Amino acid sequence: MTEAPFRPFETHLDEAKSLLLLREATAGADDGELFLERKRSEAIVLDDGRVKNASYDASEGFGLRAVRGEVAGYGHSTEISEPALRRAMDTARLAVGDGGGSMADAPKGTNLRLYTDADPMADASFAGKIDLLREIDAFARALDPRVIQVSATIAAGLQEVEILRPEGLRLSDIRPMARLNISVIVEQNGRRESGGMGGGGRYGLARLMDPAHWQGVAREALRIALVNLEAVPAPAGMMDVVLGAGWPGILLHEAIGHGLEGDFNRKKTSAFAGLMGQQIAAKGVTVLDDGTIPDRRGSLSFDDEGTPSGKNVLIEDGVLVGYMQDRQNARLMGVAPTGNGRRESHAHIPMPRMTNTYMLGGTADPAEIVASLKDGIYAVGFGGGQVDITNGKFVFSCTEAYRVQNGKIGAPVKGATLIGDGATALKQIRAIANDMAMDPGIGNCGKAGQWVPVGVGQPTLLIGGLTIGGSAA
Repeated sequence: MTEAPFRPFETHLDEAKSLLLLREATAGADDGELFLERKRSEAIVLDDGRVKNASYDASEGFGLRAVRGEVAGYGHSTEISEPALRRAMDTARLAVGDGGGSMADAPKGTNLRLYTDADPMADASFAGKIDLLREIDAFARALDPRVIQVSATIAAGLQEVEILRPEGLRLSDIRPMARLNISVIVEQNGRRESGGMGGGGRYGLARLMDPAHWQGVAREALRIALVNLEAVPAPAGMMDVVLGAGWPGILLHEAIGHGLEGDFNRKKTSAFAGLMGQQIAAKGVTVLDDGTIPDRRGSLSFDDEGTPSGKNVLIEDGVLVGYMQDRQNARLMGVAPTGNGRRESHAHIPMPRMTNTYMLGGTADPAEIVASLKDGIYAVGFGGGQVDITNGKFVFSCTEAYRVQNGKIGAPVKGATLIGDGATALKQIRAIANDMAMDPGIGNCGKAGQWVPVGVGQPTLLIGGLTIGGSAA
């Protein structure tokens, strides 16, 4: 059953009265908005042939913000009503104090539509989704007798957003999301290993439920598990590393991307603070944050403040040329907002965040890059990692990696971690391949307790002198 569209100014609030309250909250402020949201999501997990979890969540609410200088007052509620709005107005107003601010110009409107507004959850019935998961389970087990366990998850959601600005601008967006993940466990001679694959984007479940898609995902999950069955302990020490295309861009996202968010640089807590216009990476390195790629997980027609998403160049030919900005931080730094003001939900205040962050491809052949590696690691899959924004130091665990000696790809290695810092790694990029690819649609990004969907991408890269943490001598 399809829900009626989210129209809070028809069902919950009077728009004219809401605008008056918003203007009262932001009188004498520099900026502010009323952000209204309805979210619905579902997830079904089939584990070892049984439905392990089936959930459906629905929520709605609003957040009212008033900004004065570096201070922001924020009131939010899950009750969309005039009394709740008045209470939020009183809270937000505390940040304005005696006023004296000058209201920022409204964001420019956009008719850009980067994704469908159809409900992805409506592409199949609940029973149909269960049948699909059972079919995936049977298919994965039939691929190889060593498969002893299969887990498959199908998830979808819809976020509906309304933004009302003090000057009267009103914006609406409907943001779908769908995802399918498959993991398998294999066993051979008493050894068990796992492998997983998945992805999705801002589209309906129908694309993911196509056998041409999910069968490929299942085969890839099995391939990774079987590779891990043959893995030997990873070496340790300083080595050159080749990173594969696509998802390994998560290292770029964490070790470099966060450091290029405007708030960290304004507060001078980023390793890249004060380096605008300087060479911070090897020649040929160009990095963008682009929220305008159709159907991508990190894309937005406009951000959570109403600014249209942009294709923003951060590093050009190795030179730092831009930061990611929301409206408040952009004004404090005297630059234009870039469409990177994002929030997890109506209960959260916006801040500068990444969308789809990637490095452009070069001219080298990826096979030739690997062949040039004398003694090192070829890493094509990553798991978790940790980064210190203040100095860019990172630690990432590899989920699929291989030892390379004299240009030959050898045995897969297990337990490899990459250790380094973003600023040094950027300057140590020695080769950039022509195979730039985006990740399959699995990224989530955390910052200040807020999580938002993101995308990453990169070509095959050769980076010199990273520390490899492993257990072999």
